[in-house]
Amino acid sequence: MNALFGLSLFPYLAFLWYAQRSGRFPKLALWGFYFTLVFVALTIPTGLYCLLVLKTTLSNVDWLHGPAESLLTISNILVVIGFKQAIDRTNKQPKT
Repeated sequence: MNALFGLSLFPYLAFLWYAQRSGRFPKLALWGFYFTLVFVALTIPTGLYCLLVLKTTLSNVDWLHGPAESLLTISNILVVIGFKQAIDRTNKQPKT
């Protein structure tokens, strides 16, 4: 299962590459998708610390799990606000 998780990084990076170069993604939403990588980059070592030092999974250590999940929440909020702003801008344009 861990190998599958690692392999999933490649399609995600391809998605980010395409999204950035398409010029059609709202900037704030794109930052949210990039921030997901921050979540992953910080959660993996935290999870390893829990397994190797605390001998349990990250989901069992509330004082580490909460902050880790808050990073994902921030990412999701950026994506939602970014797309909401794009929809609002589109709706304000005059209809032809």
